[in-house]
Amino acid sequence: MTKNIEPIGDLETAPKDRKFVEALSRGLNVLRAFSQGGVILGNQDIARLTSLPKATVSRMTYTLTRLGYLSYLPDLEKYQLSSGVLSLGYAYVSNLKVRQLAKPYMDEFARRNNVSVGLTCRDRLHMIYVENRLPPDTSMLRMEIGLRMPLATSAAGRAYFAALGENDRDMMKITLEKKYGDDWPRFEEALDDATRQLQESGFCLSLGDWDRNINAAGAPVFLQDGTIMALTCSAPSYLVNAEAFRNSIAHQLAILAGDIESLGV
Repeated sequence: MTKNIEPIGDLETAPKDRKFVEALSRGLNVLRAFSQGGVILGNQDIARLTSLPKATVSRMTYTLTRLGYLSYLPDLEKYQLSSGVLSLGYAYVSNLKVRQLAKPYMDEFARRNNVSVGLTCRDRLHMIYVENRLPPDTSMLRMEIGLRMPLATSAAGRAYFAALGENDRDMMKITLEKKYGDDWPRFEEALDDATRQLQESGFCLSLGDWDRNINAAGAPVFLQDGTIMALTCSAPSYLVNAEAFRNSIAHQLAILAGDIESLGV
C-alpha cells in the first residue's frame, strides 16, 4: 500500500527532510498567497505574504506565468491566478470518489434536517469544501466548493483535529500557537474540548464560534488510504438553534459519517 503523505502545516516546525524540494515549495507558496492576500497581487504583496525575498518572488512569478499558472496584468504590474490552477483543482475534485458516493446520503440528510451539509479536506490550517449539499426549496447558507474555513474555530476543523493521533495533535498545536500568539490559550481550550467531545460522542460542535450567526457540527470521515476528511453541517442560528444541534443533528451527523466510511472509499 502506498504511504499516505500528510500535508505540512508550517515548514518552520516540520522536521528536515532531504527529499523535500525547497524551490518547489516556494513556488507553491507563491500560488497559495492568492488564497489569503487578494485576487490581484504584485511581487511586493506576495513577498510580504510569503516572507520570501522579492528577488525570489520575481523569479517564481515569471516561471509560474510561463507555465500558465499565473497571468500578468501589465497595466497594473501585478498577477492573478490563471486557468492552470483551475484545471488542477478540478481534476482533484472530479476524481474524488467519496464525493460522488456521498452525495445522495448528504442530500437526504440536508432535506431531513433543513441544514447545509458539506464534505471538507484539510489545507494547512484551514478546511476546504469539496462538496456542499442543500435542502430543497430553502434559502440556506451556501458554502461554495473551494471555500476555506479556519481549522481552529470551524466544526469541520475541530473534527479533523480531534481525529488525529496525539502526536499529530501536538504538532498541530505548535503551528496554531504560532499563528494565534497571545490568543492561543482560548483556541487550545476549545480544541481540547472538541477532542473530548469526539471521543465521547463522535462529533464536534461550533456554535457561533466561526461565525456568531452560524451553528455547526462536524464529524471525521476516515478513508481507506489513511486520509482524514470531515463531514460538517450548518445552519443560521435563527433557523436551527444550538439545542437542536446538541441533542439531535450532531448525533445524526456522526452516524452519517460512519455510513460514508462503510461505502469503502
